[in-house]
Amino acid sequence: QVQLLQSGGGSVQSGGSLRLSCAASGDSFSTYYMGWFRQFPGKEREGVAAIGSGGRASYADSVRGRFTISQDNAKNMLYLQMNSLKPEDTAMYYCAADRVEWGLLRHYTYWGQGTQVTVSS
Repeated sequence: QVQLLQSGGGSVQSGGSLRLSCAASGDSFSTYYMGWFRQFPGKEREGVAAIGSGGRASYADSVRGRFTISQDNAKNMLYLQMNSLKPEDTAMYYCAADRVEWGLLRHYTYWGQGTQVTVSS
């Protein structure tokens, strides 16, 4: 099992940047596939970015070129750097982990507690 603890997020103006962090503890971090998801009120959770086999990153079309996912196995950390933020990026963001490579699908087993990101115009 792995436990995920998120930090970062908050409020920023349109065009600004934020970095989300996700600290993993428990099982061997490097054996898990990791992803970031977000959830808008009344909507299902959607994939934002994920790291797959060979460290290959995948992104939702809505964030490609603005968000960057990265993983530091030495520190058991996952990050999401968010640049050029837009009001429509406002959502609750979650990190996720699984030993199955789900990519941007939301079938992950382990989830962080969520952190709010609010972008004002």
